[in-house]
Amino acid sequence: MLPARNRMKRSMEFDATVKHGVRAVQPDIVIHARRDSNASDDASGPRVGLIVAKSVGSAVERHRVARRLRHVARGMLAELDPRDRVVIRALPGSRELPSARLENELRTGLCRVRELMGRAR
Repeated sequence: MLPARNRMKRSMEFDATVKHGVRAVQPDIVIHARRDSNASDDASGPRVGLIVAKSVGSAVERHRVARRLRHVARGMLAELDPRDRVVIRALPGSRELPSARLENELRTGLCRVRELMGRAR
């Protein structure tokens, strides 16, 4: 599970990340990310939010996908800058993927996002 300090909780954070950040599309997930210029370097760390819509499946399936994504994202927190804000949107195909494939897609997407954020400076 993601530590509470690393979870996105406010809709303003989600909106700002999705609207003003960069996006990397993978076959079963979409990663939106931005670097929060208002946060200090000693902030509590990167924040990660999940969007798992009804199109992914029933409530049980959505919660299962969310748990798996949180678990995978936790292992990647150390690779992120403390000012990073990341939103992971699960697409319907994510329901059937093994965790290893989800992790691979998330890693690939995060690498692409970091590359895009580096160019945006």
